[in-house]
Amino acid sequence: MTSDSILVIDASRLFREGLRRICSDCSFAVAHESGSVDEALPFIVSLQPTLVLVGLTTSHDPATARLGEIHAVAPRSRVVVLTEIIRVDWLAEALLAGIDGYLLKNMSADALHQSLRLVLLGEKVFPTDLADLFTNGSISSRSEFTKIGHSNGLSDREMQILCCLLDGAQNKEIARELNIAEGTVKVHLKTILKKIHVANRTQAAIWARDHGVRAGRADRVEHMSA
Repeated sequence: MTSDSILVIDASRLFREGLRRICSDCSFAVAHESGSVDEALPFIVSLQPTLVLVGLTTSHDPATARLGEIHAVAPRSRVVVLTEIIRVDWLAEALLAGIDGYLLKNMSADALHQSLRLVLLGEKVFPTDLADLFTNGSISSRSEFTKIGHSNGLSDREMQILCCLLDGAQNKEIARELNIAEGTVKVHLKTILKKIHVANRTQAAIWARDHGVRAGRADRVEHMSA
C-alpha cells in the first residue's frame, strides 16, 4: 500500500470512476472502490487505507449510520464524507462517528485535493463557503453552522493563522505557536488566500485587519461579524 491510499464508497459507478481519475491526477492511489459500506468493509479491514471517501446521495442514505463501523475496523484511516447537499441530521451523525471531513460533491478537483491533503495532516475539513449554503437553502440551521466554522467560511485554525499574520509572524513562528508542522501552515495559508480572494500573506493581513481580526496570541481567536 502507498502512504496515500484511498478506498472509495459511492453508489454511483460513474462518480467512483471520476474520483479515481481525480485522485490519480493528484498522486493518490485508489486501492479499491465499492458501491456500499457493506461491500467495502472487508476490503477496509484487509487494506487499511489511509483515506476512506464515503459518498452520500440526496435520498435517505444509511451510510451515515455505518461510519462508526469504518473507524472500528480501521482506526487509523481518515474518513471523509462527500455529499450532494448538507443535511443537519446526516452531519450530526457523521460528527458523532468521528469523521475527518464533510464536503460537497460540487467542489472543484483542486479544492478536493487541498482538502484531502489537510485531512492527511490531521486537520478537519468542511465546506469553505458555509454562509452561501444558508442563502441557497443547502443547510437548514444557523446554530449548526456556528458549530462548524465562522460566517466567512474560515475555520478556527485559519483564524488563528490570520491572528499570527497580523503580528507579522513567519511560517516557522506560526508553526511553533500553534504546535503544528510548517508544511501544515503552508497548506492552510494557500487555502486562506483562496477563501478570502487575496494574492499573498500581506494582503491577507490587511484583509484580516479590515474585517475585525485582532493581532495577538493565536489561542485568542476573535469571531468576525457576519
